[in-house]
Amino acid sequence: MATDSDLRAGIMGGVDELSPSQWNGCIPGEAEGWAYLKACGVRVAAVLDNDGLVLAAPLFEIEYRLDTPFQDGRAASIAGALVRLLPGLMVWRLLGVGSALTERCPFIQRPGLPDETRRRAVRLFLDLLEGEAQRRGARLIAFKDISGGEAGWLPSLLTPAGYTTVTSLPVAVLDLTGVGDEGTYLERLSSATRKDIRRKQRGAGAVRIEHRAVAGDLLPRIEALYESTRTHSSLRYGAFEELPEGYFRDVPAALGSRARFVLYWVGDRLAAFNLLLLDDDRVIDKFLGMEYPLARDHNLYVLSWMENVRFTLKSGRRLLQSGQTAYASKLRFASMLIPSVNLVRCRGVVLNYLLRRVARYLGFDRWDPELRARAGGDGA
Repeated sequence: MATDSDLRAGIMGGVDELSPSQWNGCIPGEAEGWAYLKACGVRVAAVLDNDGLVLAAPLFEIEYRLDTPFQDGRAASIAGALVRLLPGLMVWRLLGVGSALTERCPFIQRPGLPDETRRRAVRLFLDLLEGEAQRRGARLIAFKDISGGEAGWLPSLLTPAGYTTVTSLPVAVLDLTGVGDEGTYLERLSSATRKDIRRKQRGAGAVRIEHRAVAGDLLPRIEALYESTRTHSSLRYGAFEELPEGYFRDVPAALGSRARFVLYWVGDRLAAFNLLLLDDDRVIDKFLGMEYPLARDHNLYVLSWMENVRFTLKSGRRLLQSGQTAYASKLRFASMLIPSVNLVRCRGVVLNYLLRRVARYLGFDRWDPELRARAGGDGA
């Protein structure tokens, strides 16, 4: 426990050690709130005062491969060889703030917190992290995926403390403001994309779509489809792709009406699923699982996209968030990209200096194949 006058900081075994009303009061209307994090079983670091929660965030620990950003090209080949030859040099323990199970760092703070109190609380939070990193033998401390409101103030407090900005993968979001129906949405797209979607929807007669609240007896099949999609993907983000046991059972049970499965059947075979999380004004397409080549044969990616658009419009929500990676299709379907950054510090003066020197080469967005192709890079 770290203290500073009226403030005290500590690490909890789970978010259930903190008040759900105070936590959710910091992020009203978000599906990935107290109940979600409780279902995921994450640890939490928090700063409190006599009135309760001041600021807090979940924590995670992983064995981080330094070649993780490099997804293809010569850099990926060289870095991968170094991991195999020198794992002690290329694999470091990382203490992370945020979660691999959220697409933005839920670094929450009490509404209306005075700037000076916030600065003191962040300093105390960082002292707590440093002590925990030392106990855990972590060589890296990272705030994962800072975006939204936190991007406007948190980096300015972390940079003087030795943290370096490393760009993360942006989050794709489709803004449906002013769109009344599916036809209006399609008119926003290019003629070629519109024709392609309509053609693929016309051929979807063999596909049956079902919405349900929980996985039930389909849980093993849903888990298998998620693993199938991971295996099929050309991208590898290691521990960041791993889900806790029972995720597809526990999260919908905890969120109730804020979660739903959308299932895609071909005959009597479940060929694909989406797990959707529902904010007040946003649908989060959290996970997609497909069986290949069945999904490709029936154009299930396009069908699932359009079903999610219809559901978002029908539910009266404005935003459809489809996450990180697979950017080519999302951009073609009129999504925008919301920037995100990581704030990283090496525990060691020399290593931290080197990190600052090479940070611009380590950005995850720099090495994503589809983003690089869009920017015209070669990935050398």
